[in-house]
Amino acid sequence: MLRGRQLTAFQKSLLGWFRQYKRDLPWRRTKDPYRIWLSEIMLQQTRVAAAIPYYERFLEHFPDVRSLAEAPQDEVLRLWSGLGYYSRARNLQHAAQQIAAKHDGVFPTTYSDTLALPGIGAYTVAAILSIAFGAKHAVLDGNVARVIARIEAIRGDLRKSVRWQSLQKFADELLDEKTPGDWNQAMMELGATLCTPKSPQCLLCPVSQFCEARKLGIQEELPEKRKKRAGVEITLATAVFVDAKGQTLLIPSPEKSNVKAAADDVATLVSKMWHFPTISVKKNVETELYQFLLKFFAVEEKDSLHLEPLCKAKHAVTYRDITIHPFRISVRKLPKIRSEKKEVKIVALSEVSALTVSNLTRKVARSAQQHENKSAAKL
Repeated sequence: MLRGRQLTAFQKSLLGWFRQYKRDLPWRRTKDPYRIWLSEIMLQQTRVAAAIPYYERFLEHFPDVRSLAEAPQDEVLRLWSGLGYYSRARNLQHAAQQIAAKHDGVFPTTYSDTLALPGIGAYTVAAILSIAFGAKHAVLDGNVARVIARIEAIRGDLRKSVRWQSLQKFADELLDEKTPGDWNQAMMELGATLCTPKSPQCLLCPVSQFCEARKLGIQEELPEKRKKRAGVEITLATAVFVDAKGQTLLIPSPEKSNVKAAADDVATLVSKMWHFPTISVKKNVETELYQFLLKFFAVEEKDSLHLEPLCKAKHAVTYRDITIHPFRISVRKLPKIRSEKKEVKIVALSEVSALTVSNLTRKVARSAQQHENKSAAKL
């Protein structure tokens, strides 16, 4: 562990490098905790380059906590559409509503109050409070953990609870308490740009002389690879009803509509948004979808449900490998859900992709629209 003069030299070298070579990112031009918080949430599971236009567009519509708290959720999700992991957007708005209600719209400055907000964990608290308020909290994310693992030549799975706690202690010891915000960003920047998972650029690293892994020649072996979770193959069947006007229908998330068949799978995969009637299939795609439609919808002419196969689509969500089998169903009148308490959303098929829907639903809509375009071209 670096201590004394060695630690001081390490801190000075890293901070000097950061201040000279840091990337010019929009959230680095502010101390506004709301904007820093928004950037941290967007950067979860999202690359910096991909997040920037969403960040800027989001702020145009919701420049502060109150505007986000009071916005319609559909509008929040629409502006988030394309970033994925929509629970982040929902938690973001729920947290904004909590800030508005409990803190008079002012972002909290204490660790406990910030940690109590939905969707915020220890890392996010440390990042926001250190950057916005200069609080002495050290961040620990994947980038920082990798830097520390190489500096200290730490082997094993870094995400194991005991080892992660040990890494947090290392991060706390390394923290430059005079400039905690810059320090945390410097550690993250080093991991993101030079001390990368593959082929670390040790010759350009400002603190390579302090790196035990490099001294041992094992910098590319660390961190040790985690055992990947076994992949799961999922087959979905989706119904695209189309009436004479070119309209289709979408239904609420299975969680909302109380659909029991593989609800967890479908609810997660459609990001709890409006979607085409969809089920997770075990054996026979067409038969199981047909049976589901007869139970779920009040169909006037049951025997007239003709399922016309559309082009299959592939989709992936974390460890899930998904094959989607969409079917077009031509009807005179779009059916209603049997439950009187549930409603459907009726929309032109050509407009589905412009709605706040998941990427999976967009792929189904694209397949159906391509079929419509081909059919129109033959006329």
